[in-house]
Amino acid sequence: MLHERRRYAVFRWVLLLAGTLLFLLPFALLLRGALSTEADLSSARWHWLPPTWEWGNLAEVFDNRTVPMGRALLNSTLIAVSQTVGVLVLSGMAGYGLARIPYRWSNVVFWLITVTLLIPAAVTFVPSFVLVSSLGWISTLRGLIVPGLFQALATFLFRQFFLSFPKEIEEAAALDGLSWWGTFWRVVVPNSTGFAAAIGTITFIGSWNAFLWPLVIGRTPDSWTVQVALSTYLTAQTSQISLLFAAALVAILPLLLMFLVLQRWIVQGVERTGISD
Repeated sequence: MLHERRRYAVFRWVLLLAGTLLFLLPFALLLRGALSTEADLSSARWHWLPPTWEWGNLAEVFDNRTVPMGRALLNSTLIAVSQTVGVLVLSGMAGYGLARIPYRWSNVVFWLITVTLLIPAAVTFVPSFVLVSSLGWISTLRGLIVPGLFQALATFLFRQFFLSFPKEIEEAAALDGLSWWGTFWRVVVPNSTGFAAAIGTITFIGSWNAFLWPLVIGRTPDSWTVQVALSTYLTAQTSQISLLFAAALVAILPLLLMFLVLQRWIVQGVERTGISD
């Protein structure tokens, strides 16, 4: 029996090690490409490590005047943070209102919000663009931020979470004289930080990786996001593979750090909301 347990433990660790290596392989290839020269990347001979370590690629990413990577990083950060805060506040309040506050048409509003999840994004893309264009928000941060401040999916998830929130705590707050508004901010929110962190992390990652909407709205280099800036390194006229790898490495570092710090909240969010189902 002891021998079988040891073999099972060894087999499990071998599988975990193999999975870890497969997970790290894309990052290793990205790092290799970011520190290689154009000649090494186009060479017919494969090298696991760069024959010539080109550390200047990382500096050239920020020195390139045609691709303002520093500005793109700032824009992506402002957009992702603003949309994350907006989704947490607006969708959180909407979800709590639908879950707790008695209202004659609350179920109708909830189902209307849910139905919007069935509408493909391609259907609403053109009307959203026409609306943003009519407001004069093309090539502005407002046009990039405002349409993503509210998400139907986040509202649905918040409602489902608040339905399972202990009513006894809210009833105690009501006995102390708190209104719905005071109960939400002073009682419910402090006890929902884990779930809110999970939703916020997922929202931030989705906003950071968005490409199509920023590509259409951001017409000028000053309004480019990171993903749009990355696309300029590989066009029909130019091909800068080494700089593309270097810029991609810079672009994923914020997400990688966020995932390493908040991975526990992401797992908890998936478990509590049942996204995997």
